[in-house]
Amino acid sequence: MKRILLAAALIAVTTPIAAQSPSWLDPYRPIAQRLIADSQSNDATWQRLAELTDTFGPRLSGSDNLEKAIDWAVETMKKDGLVNVHKEPVMVPKWVRGDESLELIAPVRQKLPMLGLGDAVGTPAGGLEADVIVVKNFDELEKRAADVKGKIVLFNAEFVNYGTTNVYRTAGPSRAAKLGAIAAIVRSIGPMGLRTPHTGATSYTDDAPKIPAAAIPAEDANRFQRLQDRGVTIRMRLSMQAHFEADAQSYNVVGELRGRELPNEIVVVGGHLDSWDPGTGASDDAGGCVVTWDALRLMKKLGLQPRRTVRVVLFTNEENGDRGGTGYRDAHLAELKDHVMLMESDGGIFDPEGFGFTGPDAARTTVAAIASLLKSIGADPIKGGGGGADIGPAGTAGKIPMLSHLAEANYFVIHHTPADTIDRITPRQAANNAAAIAVMTYVIADLPWRLGTEK
Repeated sequence: MKRILLAAALIAVTTPIAAQSPSWLDPYRPIAQRLIADSQSNDATWQRLAELTDTFGPRLSGSDNLEKAIDWAVETMKKDGLVNVHKEPVMVPKWVRGDESLELIAPVRQKLPMLGLGDAVGTPAGGLEADVIVVKNFDELEKRAADVKGKIVLFNAEFVNYGTTNVYRTAGPSRAAKLGAIAAIVRSIGPMGLRTPHTGATSYTDDAPKIPAAAIPAEDANRFQRLQDRGVTIRMRLSMQAHFEADAQSYNVVGELRGRELPNEIVVVGGHLDSWDPGTGASDDAGGCVVTWDALRLMKKLGLQPRRTVRVVLFTNEENGDRGGTGYRDAHLAELKDHVMLMESDGGIFDPEGFGFTGPDAARTTVAAIASLLKSIGADPIKGGGGGADIGPAGTAGKIPMLSHLAEANYFVIHHTPADTIDRITPRQAANNAAAIAVMTYVIADLPWRLGTEK
């Protein structure tokens, strides 16, 4: 992730209907208050997230950890009283990190914090050692093309935002390899943290050799920039055992709260259950899975049954393949016409900040009115750009309105790092996000008209 966060940066949209407080919204006010109050009355959402992340840890696609978490989710959904709980098979790539290390050889010897980039190739068995050339961007790389051959290229691109800077992680290794680099190192894609490296997938092109690629903390990248600027030779030794194994069997997890009048019309909420492997994937994206799932649990607990079916989907393989999202689209192609709305939570569950929306203008007006019920917890803004990697394939194929759940953007400080643990999330934040999703989802699923058919 994450395409949804780029859209989240857009300016909030103001719609007249939210200010007018339409009369059709009145029956939903007490329901919204009940959902918010019940969610805030305990730490059940946070405790479920703790159980998931503490018990199963990191959940890289193809790993036993992920599959055990999937089985746990199925059993726990059934205990919640959800119906039609099942696993939908998806074949996923199995990338194995293996042992890895990075050592500064000159001007002094020092072991460095690092993380191999996802889907990267490994080094030769004994590792590789070479001088380092530091560049700030692709233009500088091209200007120094004659100096690159046989070197390790370090991209020291300062973080602007995820969409802008992430290109150095995804495309940097192949750009360097075209010029003869034997390895690439990327300044971690995120704001300055506490000397934490950020992993994430890279993508090789067919017109360049595949070279090992890793990330280092921003602090170290800046240090090497300063050394190079002083004319100091930098030499490193990189060792990575990264490799792919055969595709593995995995699953999307599906559970439902059936609609009372229009059960064949479906409102989907969800997140992705897989994660990168340095931390426990609490924010990316166990939190998104739990708060969307808990929206259904809260409705069930309070005896709320909307007109339409609400379906939670815990997608697999968002991080290095998006096969869960495409698998859901393909498995449900015939029923996409019956999907009313898709919502994804994959941007952390810190303080709620509303929702991104993609769909007809009239539907946006409806969504903005519903969001006014969430002002007390700060989740009332409606911004542009709803969607996400998991719901995007189905949303695009079916031309379905899409929402992205938004939360305060501490996210990229810990994104894809060892620091992505539940300790960064408070019980109140977890409760408020679950409540926001529950209210928005319930009202959309219960509307007297189908979202997107407003006149």
